[in-house]
Amino acid sequence: MIPVSGSAEGLLADRSLEYAVVDLNSSSCSLKTLEMIRRVRPDMRQIVVGPQNEELVIDAIMAGARAYLDSSNASELVCQAIHVVVSGSIWAPRRLLSKLIDRLLNVPDSSPAETGPHLTDRERQVLDLILAAHSNREIGRQLGIEERTVKAHVGRLMRKTGAENRIELSLRALNRSQSYLGEARDEAGEDIS
Repeated sequence: MIPVSGSAEGLLADRSLEYAVVDLNSSSCSLKTLEMIRRVRPDMRQIVVGPQNEELVIDAIMAGARAYLDSSNASELVCQAIHVVVSGSIWAPRRLLSKLIDRLLNVPDSSPAETGPHLTDRERQVLDLILAAHSNREIGRQLGIEERTVKAHVGRLMRKTGAENRIELSLRALNRSQSYLGEARDEAGEDIS
């Protein structure tokens, strides 16, 4: 990992860059910066460093962040978060991800064009647990089903949503949370970091 600097336009135009570390403590960066990066480069993974504030963490994730670190975190933790994000996962406390999903579920979907595919109750349960960063084994254990059955549900979810992998499935579900997840939610717990 070699740090690269330059103008925002130049960095966003460089397709070889996989991720950006954005410091919300800087006077020039804000949630609008995250939204702009997501709009211009939806494939670029954003790691955010900022003050420890639950609402700000949730807002940053909604704006496009895939990791949120406290300004006081050690550089080893930042490197670890970068590796997790680049590999396609999200680095955030499960408790906050659960709050984010709850918030998204309470937002009414007013556009009929955004409706997603019909999901069974079990598919909604599996998708909800995927969003809570559970492995297939953990999902199977929690739902009382075999791991291969979980894999079958994940495969159907990916076909129904057009996703090519779990990360894309999660992103599509977060973007269309109301239509994919429905009204029911299970609680998800601990931190993954």
